[in-house]
Amino acid sequence: MSALSTNLETTQLLSLRAKIRRRSTVTMRSQHCLLLFLPLLALFPLFDGVSSAVVGGRQVGLVGGWQPIKNISDPHVREIGEFAVTEYDKKAKAELKFESVVKGEYQVVAGMNYRLVVAAKDGGVSAKYEAVVWEKAWENFKNLTSFKRV
Repeated sequence: MSALSTNLETTQLLSLRAKIRRRSTVTMRSQHCLLLFLPLLALFPLFDGVSSAVVGGRQVGLVGGWQPIKNISDPHVREIGEFAVTEYDKKAKAELKFESVVKGEYQVVAGMNYRLVVAAKDGGVSAKYEAVVWEKAWENFKNLTSFKRV
């Protein structure tokens, strides 16, 4: 009986050792994955600027939502407003003359959408218009999406 008992204890001991090895292997794999993942976490601050842009002299974020343009006298904002009026004139065979940007909002998309209220003269009479312009500055691309009197 004692040989059977010793043999049973040896089998249990070997089984226990195998379980410990499997657990330590899983633990080591988990630690290895964690060590590979941690450096990636350190890279997240580097990509913070990917979803941001510079509008009116300040860096902005919030991909998808419309945000007010704080500095409507910024030369780039004025350029977008002038582009909107000029492009509308070409498409509608109109003769509006750009005066100023009254107010505006921007939206970060695959590029930037600008929703501007511009003042323009039509035959000497000043009126306000809402223009939406999509811009991809890195491609030197602008597209007038909509233009209507408000």
